[in-house]
Amino acid sequence: MKKSIIAVLMLLSFITINAQNTDDNSISNNGKNEIKINSVMLLAGAFEGVYERNLNEETSLGISFFTPFDEEIDINYYVSPYYRVFFGQKYAAGFFLEGFAMLNSIEREFAINNNGNFGYEERTVTDFALGFGVGGKWLTSGGFVFEISGGLGRNLFENDFDETNLIGKFGFNLGYRF
Repeated sequence: MKKSIIAVLMLLSFITINAQNTDDNSISNNGKNEIKINSVMLLAGAFEGVYERNLNEETSLGISFFTPFDEEIDINYYVSPYYRVFFGQKYAAGFFLEGFAMLNSIEREFAINNNGNFGYEERTVTDFALGFGVGGKWLTSGGFVFEISGGLGRNLFENDFDETNLIGKFGFNLGYRF
């Protein structure tokens, strides 16, 4: 009788230990927060940092901040909050659709006419855009995140210039989920 009680207790302890290990793995895979860096922008001469909060297994909210460190880039900065819907099998990963807003500031040249004297003047233009994007996110069991995304939007307010009012947003993001 003692041997069968000991055997049952040992079996229950193994099941408990196995259940605890399963929970630990799911916590690391289902973290709510992500911090990422856009590696393409680093190569181009700018920094773009991203923070994303996973709301559930299908949706997330995030914000990205872009600022150049190379003087050849015309964009001064942008701040872009976004909302994503995922269609993958993993928690907040796989193919996604994204809706975003963007507050952006760029340098533009304007043609001026001053009593018959034509010239150009450079001005800083701040605008607000809305757009959509698509992408894919992959996640390792250790929490490493790899993401490819692209989007297209339109500036809403500064529409009386010769240049197009379309804005692009793309990334090759590397980061960590915790």
